[in-house]
Amino acid sequence: MPLNAVIGVDIGTSSSKGVLVGLDGALIRSAVRDHTPARPGPGRFEMDASVWWREFTELARELTAAGDADVVAVGVSGMGPCVLLTDEDDTPLRPAVLYGVDTRSVRQIERIEARLGADDIIRRGGSALTTQAAGPKIAWIADEEPELYARARRLYMPSSWLVRKLTGNYVLDHHSASQCTPLYDRLAGSWYAPWAAEVAPGIDLPPLRWSGEAAGTLTAEAARETGLPVGIPVTTGTIDAWAEALSVGAQHTGDLMLMYGTTMFLIHTVPTPLTSTSLWGTVGALPGTRNLAGGMATSGAVTNWLRDLFAGADHSELTRLAAESGPGANGLLMLPYFSGERTPIMDPDARGVIAGLTLSHTRGDLYRAALEATGFGVRHNIEVIEAAGGDIRRVVAVGGGTQGALWTRIVSDITGRPQELRTITIGASYGGALLAAQLVGDASVDDWNPVRETVRPCAEHTARYDELYALYRRLYPQTSTTVHALAALQER
Repeated sequence: MPLNAVIGVDIGTSSSKGVLVGLDGALIRSAVRDHTPARPGPGRFEMDASVWWREFTELARELTAAGDADVVAVGVSGMGPCVLLTDEDDTPLRPAVLYGVDTRSVRQIERIEARLGADDIIRRGGSALTTQAAGPKIAWIADEEPELYARARRLYMPSSWLVRKLTGNYVLDHHSASQCTPLYDRLAGSWYAPWAAEVAPGIDLPPLRWSGEAAGTLTAEAARETGLPVGIPVTTGTIDAWAEALSVGAQHTGDLMLMYGTTMFLIHTVPTPLTSTSLWGTVGALPGTRNLAGGMATSGAVTNWLRDLFAGADHSELTRLAAESGPGANGLLMLPYFSGERTPIMDPDARGVIAGLTLSHTRGDLYRAALEATGFGVRHNIEVIEAAGGDIRRVVAVGGGTQGALWTRIVSDITGRPQELRTITIGASYGGALLAAQLVGDASVDDWNPVRETVRPCAEHTARYDELYALYRRLYPQTSTTVHALAALQER
């Protein structure tokens, strides 16, 4: 007899992932669809929304093809904040503009800050206006594609687009809205109409719900396309990093989640709203929660780039070589700003730097330097979080980069902090499944996903990395003038 189960699907930067999970948290099956964002110009990352829906339907059918489970609810999440604009018939007008990896909106940020005031934006929205925010991306479309924007009526992100296709409803979760700076008032917990009219005129902003609330139920049309049952509930969903945090129980005050993926994300849960010009202050995925968050523009993206350069090598082989290289990568030091950088330097024109190269350096040294660069970036973010008033009591790691042990061990050695690993580290899709299960019954993350191990730092390695971290912090200011000039050449 088939088991009752839930489906969780996450639309990520480089792939869509789906899981079929029993109501006891047991992973029955998983599936993946790889994709690549379009890059129509320097600093621009886009994706066609038809990819999101096609991959969802493919994942749903693959996960349920065996007929061994009855799906009773669906959870969704996705990268963000993204900007997908549709017309009054909900036809997408252009590919979606992606989150902070897309840095096209610098001019719009300057104009919006001049009109609304940088300090007022931080006070009301919780974050400085940067290329991470959705508001300036909307303004860029209005400026650069005015005829198209004149037909724009609705704003979607990957998770809310799936909700629309599955239920017919137009909603967005509070957390995603809080990354639409300056459109959302984090203190009032609602859209701020005067600034919405200023930055996104003509857009009918979606009604807001919390991530774990039901957005609606599956329509007959969606059931035909996905093979899922008519009438089952669908969560409102949220941005992938916040779903990842839920999947490993990192939503309590003092928790810091590290998400090891194509990008590195950090989410610290705080008791009261905190702000920093170098971080993002948001509402959380759950009612009453507040976060101080950071995100690096590249992490796994750099290791993927190296893998592609080293044709014929896979990540497991490169990880083995990196382990042999040892702490310090034989004197290599990397700045991981290969797509600009988000927090804490907030510099879309930053670029990657590899310092100390000699003819004796190997693939393993370069790969190790990339892993260590992420660790140094995490340490930098942690220091800024604590300077802003954060109180980190527990670090929980999640995501594909936790596999193989080396990367998490390097980050613990660099930061001097232990990291808790749960049994299942799939991440956002599993977090979406957990929220879906909570729609139809009791589901606890501690029961679903208990702690498997704790990665502890090596004091000897931490002392070595303290010396290298000081050099890392000096390298960006010492090279920024040069790389900014190079970024200008690339733009031309």
